[in-house]
Amino acid sequence: MTAIQTITDSRIHRARAFVLRRPVLCAAVFCLLSFTGFWIAQRAAQVSMVDLLVYRAEGWTVRNVQDLYDMRATRHNLPNTYPPFAALIFTPLTVMGTGVLRTFGTAVNLGLMVAVAHLSLRLIDLPARVPRPAAVLALAAVAVWCEPVWTTLRYGQINLLVTALVLWDLTRRAGHRWAGLGTGIATGIKLTPGLFVVFLGLAGLFLGLRRLWAAGAARTRAVPGSGPPRRRFLNDHLRRAAVATATFALTVAFSALALPHDSRRFWTEVLFATDRPGDVEGAGNQNLKGALARILHTPDPGMWWLMAAALVGCVGLATAVAAQLTDDSRLPNARAWAALTCAVTALMVSPVSWSHHWVWAVPMVLLLAVEAVRRRTAGWTAWTVVTGLLFCSFMVWYAPHSRPTRVELHQNPAQMLLTAVYPLIGIAFLGVAGYLTLRAVRRPWEGSGTVRRQMATAGTDAARRRPERTYARG
Repeated sequence: MTAIQTITDSRIHRARAFVLRRPVLCAAVFCLLSFTGFWIAQRAAQVSMVDLLVYRAEGWTVRNVQDLYDMRATRHNLPNTYPPFAALIFTPLTVMGTGVLRTFGTAVNLGLMVAVAHLSLRLIDLPARVPRPAAVLALAAVAVWCEPVWTTLRYGQINLLVTALVLWDLTRRAGHRWAGLGTGIATGIKLTPGLFVVFLGLAGLFLGLRRLWAAGAARTRAVPGSGPPRRRFLNDHLRRAAVATATFALTVAFSALALPHDSRRFWTEVLFATDRPGDVEGAGNQNLKGALARILHTPDPGMWWLMAAALVGCVGLATAVAAQLTDDSRLPNARAWAALTCAVTALMVSPVSWSHHWVWAVPMVLLLAVEAVRRRTAGWTAWTVVTGLLFCSFMVWYAPHSRPTRVELHQNPAQMLLTAVYPLIGIAFLGVAGYLTLRAVRRPWEGSGTVRRQMATAGTDAARRRPERTYARG
């Protein structure tokens, strides 16, 4: 028995030494095996990739100059719910047969999973001691099995593309000329990323006002200014919001020129048909409106949803803006908390947030894991593990769900809890983010008021010398 144990320990030691010597190779093999297993599992489950087929139908509708919003695709008679710009992007899908299209969609989404893993690590500026390619591949290999990502690939959805575009913008260095372009394109494809434009605009507005206030305080103390008020007010957040807004406006203008009738119909009619994507009370609708519809046993929560969405939206946006303007020394990973708070807020207040829209779970759980390692407390560790397990549990589908019979309108309390798992995670995340941000914002103003005196005397020169927190290094 001792000899066997010795041989086993020796093999484990050699395997560990090999992994430490070749981390990228090992991670690449691990990722390849995981993706291969995922591909086989999806084919064994005979996934329909029905949304990808709808996207191709939208492209065909554009090519045949038919009414885009009268279109119904697949045997489920699914309508188009996206802006007309998305249909223009989908036209290349029409050159592919169904089999090739499904293979193409799976391969592209697996590639986007790697991109989202890379951008998530860049958002949180990790790792410090592990080679970045190894960390990216290992994270992608694990994250592909969580329910939002699995369901995204099952339906052939574009959530990973939208998330990658937004993260690509948020992790660009400060002052990048085209930062904001990705968010504008994402908003043109799917409107919900527009909350990031609002978030950046508010952050830029408050930063500009804070600089003007500091400059005004400096002038009252006869401290020379650093330039005209306009220069002090403008900042990188405002520029990113402006680029994103201009890009979105260009997508709308281009669509209006190419598809005038469809564009007019979308912005005057389809946009306000919130029930068009599906039944609000459906188990897959993981947001405030869906949870309230199931709790109240009604497909129209009415004022209850409006009040809840207004409250969560205001608190979430305020937290995201405050975190974005907070220094990392007071709130570690402040920009990650800001970005993910904005993402969770958008998911919570949107009329429809299907479970596959929650691919933001990947950077969210990563941020929680980093915080758990940094804090080394049982509470943070437990929260991180439970959150990760819940996103991988497919719990939202345990309760009875059927669109024709609308059984979700008759759930019992246990079933309501199962189908509210993502909104509950979102509320918990926003609560913790708000608490940490509030504590970080209040900390400099506690005590003797030294910071107030420093801001008043240092004025604009000090504000100009103090480096503005960048979105990404380099």
